[in-house]
Amino acid sequence: MSVKYSITLSSFRNIAEPLEQILDRLVKQGYDAVEMYGEPENVQLKFLQDLFESYNISVCAVTGMWGYISPQGWKRRLLSSDQGMITYSQKYVKQCVDMCQLLGGKKLNICLFADDKLVSIDRNHQVISEEQKAPIVEHVIPVLSQLSRYANDRGVQILLEPLNRYSTPYCTTAADAIAVAQKVNQDNFGVLLDTFHMNIEEDSFENAILSSGRLLRHMHFADNNRKMPGLGHIDFASIIKALDRIEYYNNQYISFEPNFISNRYQTDTQYGMDFIKSIQANTRHAVNHNCQGIR
Repeated sequence: MSVKYSITLSSFRNIAEPLEQILDRLVKQGYDAVEMYGEPENVQLKFLQDLFESYNISVCAVTGMWGYISPQGWKRRLLSSDQGMITYSQKYVKQCVDMCQLLGGKKLNICLFADDKLVSIDRNHQVISEEQKAPIVEHVIPVLSQLSRYANDRGVQILLEPLNRYSTPYCTTAADAIAVAQKVNQDNFGVLLDTFHMNIEEDSFENAILSSGRLLRHMHFADNNRKMPGLGHIDFASIIKALDRIEYYNNQYISFEPNFISNRYQTDTQYGMDFIKSIQANTRHAVNHNCQGIR
């Protein structure tokens, strides 16, 4: 089992500390890679390339900055009645793909945010019916197909990430993302699952992971309170077991995405990774023990 660990640099954007110091701490803690946040117009790529190389840490992916987590995020809506907004969002995805390629990354997540006109049916953050979702999501399939081909030419996978209903009503579960991926039907288009959002929307962590199967190309780990794993109440043991069952750990990453990080973050980033490693070790021990019992 070859598992690697990464963490999203967007988690550290409010930390009053140079990126060099953050990377130094993460490397010493055993992180294999980072996810660069998707703001290609606001970064110096050559500087970042040199910086990551100097600390001998890889960039495994780019984290799309969708929604209100970014000053420009409100304009990044692939589901829209405004063609100008869709065009702007397509340009943004292509810029992120280009940045991902230049930094040596292989994956970019996208999210299906919709403009206010389309989400007016969901003012109370209720789950909407499949009949309401289908005709709206159908419009984005050709856009995603075109973006997927663009990314494929640059060696990048596009991964659709379901969010919880408080962000968007149109892609909230693994089943929603799988349905879109099957319609796009391209090898480099897959699914990213995030345990924080899953905790709100999925009936079962295990079923969501098992149903995703080979389409599941990346995982974001955060606890129910959006802190590092082990600082909340999500049952990560069931998640690890399900990932084992689909043989996810074939040079794939567990990528941590905590949103609430303080200037004393290094304690939490170490604790969260050690917490997950201990679950993985216990799972492997249990499997080996059962195999020996069978013999």
